[in-house]
Amino acid sequence: MDGNTFWQALALVLVIEGLLPFISPGGWRRMFEQILALGDGQIRFFGLCSIVIGVVLLAVLA
Repeated sequence: MDGNTFWQALALVLVIEGLLPFISPGGWRRMFEQILALGDGQIRFFGLCSIVIGVVLLAVLA
């Protein structure tokens, strides 16, 4: 993977992250309020799941 691929992947993440607040700001705000109500352990669990899924996808696709 060269440096260009990294920046393309980062740009794609930013596009995907920006879709929901652009399409539905009210829905994004409600979802964010629900996330703020979660405990630290629950947030860490979701973060861990994201990391594991990302690493598995990278391993499969690489």
